[in-house]
Amino acid sequence: MRLDDESESSNYEIRSGGGGFGLPMGIPLGRGGLGCGSIILIIIISLVFGVNPLSLIGEAPQSGGQVERSEPGAAPGEKTPVISRSLKVLGSTERVWGKLFADQGGQYQPTKLVFYPGGTQSGCGAASASAGPFYCPADKSIFLDTSFFDELSGRFGAPGDFAQAYVIAHEVGHHIQDLEGTLGKAHALQQRLTEGEANALQVKIELQADCYAGVWAARDSNLLEPGDAEAGLRAAAAVGDDTIQKASQGYVVPEGFTHGSAAERQKWLRIGLDSGDPARCDTFGRTAP
Repeated sequence: MRLDDESESSNYEIRSGGGGFGLPMGIPLGRGGLGCGSIILIIIISLVFGVNPLSLIGEAPQSGGQVERSEPGAAPGEKTPVISRSLKVLGSTERVWGKLFADQGGQYQPTKLVFYPGGTQSGCGAASASAGPFYCPADKSIFLDTSFFDELSGRFGAPGDFAQAYVIAHEVGHHIQDLEGTLGKAHALQQRLTEGEANALQVKIELQADCYAGVWAARDSNLLEPGDAEAGLRAAAAVGDDTIQKASQGYVVPEGFTHGSAAERQKWLRIGLDSGDPARCDTFGRTAP
């Protein structure tokens, strides 16, 4: 990606770590709740990007634990090259979505990117590096341990700057859904659905975020270099539910999908890339929340 001339976003925080991650207590089992298989699946899915799974089931622990913070550029919260690159991507998304909102007579309210190593606390509960990047509606913030990018490259076979940018743009897509009201309505509806129905709705949420990531890239195409779009599509396939399930358990359970299959994720990212039009990202259709 051509990021050398891109300005870094000022909407960020660097934390020095702390806190931790654990499964919430009191997860309901059986009809309308989460069975043991779903809990295992949530743990697997938490390795890839998307909304924090703890916030989606409405059982995230709220912790008042103290979290150390450090000023940008100061040890131990030093602004590393990967942080700087991530902030340039975030800055690009702010310009793109700012114009899109303005074109519709609105004003874009940027999200904040919170960098943390190891573990931290959010308004959606505790998080660790193993949880992967996630958007927390309570904080209007994206939480990212940049070590996930090593996982994305090594474990999921999706290296490259654009694959990393896709991760951030996907989470910004959830922020857009939050600003539009889609995210809150969907989460409220999920509480009244069966497990299978809630999973199916979650897939639609995630696929729309993929499409929104494609819209951003299409609207700021001067950043893209030859092969970048293909790298993004490979990343989308690498984090498809079927890909992850097959790698982790040797077989695929479609009714357990919460993010979409590899083919679905590629399809909706491609729609965004080809159209550059958020109106084309209607993954909900007549079932919109």
